[in-house]
Amino acid sequence: MKKAVMLLAILGVVLLVAPAVFAQDAGGTSGKGLSAIAAGVGMAIAAFGAALGQGRIASSACEGVARNPGAAGAIRAAMILGLVFVETLALFTLAIIMLKV
Repeated sequence: MKKAVMLLAILGVVLLVAPAVFAQDAGGTSGKGLSAIAAGVGMAIAAFGAALGQGRIASSACEGVARNPGAAGAIRAAMILGLVFVETLALFTLAIIMLKV
């Protein structure tokens, strides 16, 4: 629970500081540097969230197989499908970042 509160606090600080960063005068440059930094932070957040999700999926699947070894095939199939969905979200984030930068 403390990790979630800490993550939300960090995300809140980033969201509060972001408008001030983009409001600064870039001195006639196109602002590609700030866009690249924002893309890196966005991808880091997406990768962190995907890693947490994949860890929870795998641990729940292992717990389910430990409780009912006869259902291992069905649990494995559901786990792989869940992992595919989480990884797809991370890849979509990467694709959108690459298109915007």
